[in-house]
Amino acid sequence: MHYLKNGTLKSLMVATFIALGLTSCSDDDSSEAAMGGNANVTVRLTDAPGDYDEVNIDVQDVQVMVEADAETEVEGDADAEGWVSLEDVQTGVYDLLELTGGISQILADSEVPAGYASQIRLVLGTENTVVVNGESKPLNTPSAQQSGLKLQLNKELEEGENYAFLLDFDVEESIVATGNGSYNLKPVIRLSAEADAGMVVGSVIVPETIETNVQSLVKITDGSITISAYTDASGNFALNGVPAGTYDLEVVPEVASGLTVFAVSDVEVKPNETTDVGELEL
Repeated sequence: MHYLKNGTLKSLMVATFIALGLTSCSDDDSSEAAMGGNANVTVRLTDAPGDYDEVNIDVQDVQVMVEADAETEVEGDADAEGWVSLEDVQTGVYDLLELTGGISQILADSEVPAGYASQIRLVLGTENTVVVNGESKPLNTPSAQQSGLKLQLNKELEEGENYAFLLDFDVEESIVATGNGSYNLKPVIRLSAEADAGMVVGSVIVPETIETNVQSLVKITDGSITISAYTDASGNFALNGVPAGTYDLEVVPEVASGLTVFAVSDVEVKPNETTDVGELEL
């Protein structure tokens, strides 16, 4: 079991993530998935942070529900219900608050049978904690430990293709204070699996007169889709798994800074490309 606390590792993960992208590259226009072979699935974890010192999640397994040819060999174990445990899952305790500003953690890179994938399931262990004002408290996660966190996928996986899925964990919405000093984990996770998805990156610059760090919420919307992320300590941000289209972008600085909302219109996101909006000065 390992803990994600290494700055060099974070830099490597950023470079790897940008290189891989969130794409499924194929020149085959057929609507039917090829049966009898395997597809490669990569699963990564990232986060939109909340107001905590640490949020530690104990990842024990990543599984996929795939309807496939019974004779297909699978790199992983399939249970009686058809769930396939991906091979070589990177189990361990991860601090989600280290996964911001475009950082992501690879959880699995494995072969699964080609076919229709209906769900992904993230199984957690018992070592889930939240650190508040320097004090570590357990995160109660009964449903996640028993049956896993099920996320709707509903995607055809074609033989020989590579698919990258991003689990975007919204910490602020996922941790619930019970009122008696304890905390429950009710995960809110956005699953990004767009074949033509792009990425929006940039950095938020605060006035030099403000000497403290300012964390901002960056969000884009086209009226029906809204995707958001917080800036890291250096003001950098990355919005992952953005479907191709034109969006409005807003930067919402924390209220205590006294800064106003910054807006940009007509941000174009192209399939399988990274859109860099540059430095946004508040």
